[in-house]
Amino acid sequence: MTSSHPSPHRPAAHQPPSTPSTEAPAPSLRAAAGTGYFPIAFIARFPFAMMVVGTLTLVVSARESIALGGLNSAVLGLGSALVGPLLGAAADRIGQRPVILASGILNSLALLALAWVAFSPLPDLAVLAVGFVIGATSPQIGPFSRSRLVHLILTRLPAPRRAHSLNATMGYESAADETAFVFGPVVVGLLATTMTPAAPMIGAAVLTLVFVTAFALHPTARASAPTSEEPVRQAPARELRSLRVLVVVAGALGVGLFFGTVLTSLTSFLADTGHGDSAGLVYGVMGVGSTILALSIGLFPQRFTLAARWLVFSSLMLAAMIGFGFAGGLTGVVWAMAIAGIGIGPTIVTLYSLAAERSPQGRSATVMTMLGSATIVGQSAASALTGAVAERAGSQVAMWLPVGAAALVLLAAVVNALGRQRALRRAAQDVERDARRLRELPTEHL
Repeated sequence: MTSSHPSPHRPAAHQPPSTPSTEAPAPSLRAAAGTGYFPIAFIARFPFAMMVVGTLTLVVSARESIALGGLNSAVLGLGSALVGPLLGAAADRIGQRPVILASGILNSLALLALAWVAFSPLPDLAVLAVGFVIGATSPQIGPFSRSRLVHLILTRLPAPRRAHSLNATMGYESAADETAFVFGPVVVGLLATTMTPAAPMIGAAVLTLVFVTAFALHPTARASAPTSEEPVRQAPARELRSLRVLVVVAGALGVGLFFGTVLTSLTSFLADTGHGDSAGLVYGVMGVGSTILALSIGLFPQRFTLAARWLVFSSLMLAAMIGFGFAGGLTGVVWAMAIAGIGIGPTIVTLYSLAAERSPQGRSATVMTMLGSATIVGQSAASALTGAVAERAGSQVAMWLPVGAAALVLLAAVVNALGRQRALRRAAQDVERDARRLRELPTEHL
């Protein structure tokens, strides 16, 4: 299991067979994607980041049941986890544009439907059913954006620049996701408190219709789509179940659990201490450090391998959450959030860099959506579990749940590192065996 970046002189695992590009090489990724691409792709992520907290806020307000709200968030995550990778597989097969347009329209309708169903006399089962549809149809903007940009890097940029550009791009994409996941709940809170509990869902539906549609129609969707002249060549689906892919998905699941446990336990703690209104600001402290470190990932030396980065920064996450559990006041919590931000940003970048490197041929969007779905289902399940624990056992007990989430991320990092070492030893043994066979050959065969 290797963890180095793809060499600029050989294609990555998911790259299609090399065919001469009919377009001149672009001087930069920004030029290849177009100036308008990045703001569109960034804003289009917010509906996805708003859904879990937005549905929780709406259902709790409308049905006056925290248990139902947490269950609905978990069902939403389940829908995303089950259907998200299928959307990625469909995009790999027929292109992103039709998949995103269809999912975006259905998702907008489902969001508006929940805003009505939650306050209707319909039974709770109807609320859960709509929540599942919201998760199942959620447009996978982050994973699809990564897949598009990786395609542009491998086909439009000069070979010597590809490795560095891939590293920097994964850093930017992770920073964009982190910003959306941190400030999406803040937007939900602002809309819910200044307008109505249904406002976040209506706002998410409008953002989806406008910006997700713009993302689908952007020319980069056509550039990365299969064509009749170049038929789709895909690795067998069984390669998606390999350890080298699943260990990265496990890390993404841990990241989702981390987000869900931290946000929910932090909100509960601050409410107990009389600082409930500052939950968004304190949570944002983690986002600041995470964004800065994620954007700086391109400055890391190449000898600081992806496997080593995952180990180092997930260990920092775990240490920060142990401090979070012991924190008895606002100052300690803020420090824990600041240190956690330094760990979580590079960890997310590393996971998606490994995903880009290890995606089987023709299945880049599938792997990216597997990570995105793992993150959202982790966040959804953790929000429900942590809310229940905080309600029954208190916020101090709930504040130890992020330790378990961070430990899962670190455990996946250890498994990844051990697999890498085993692969390196196997490669060294193969080289030694081939050299021994050459030495044993009779002279006339040399």
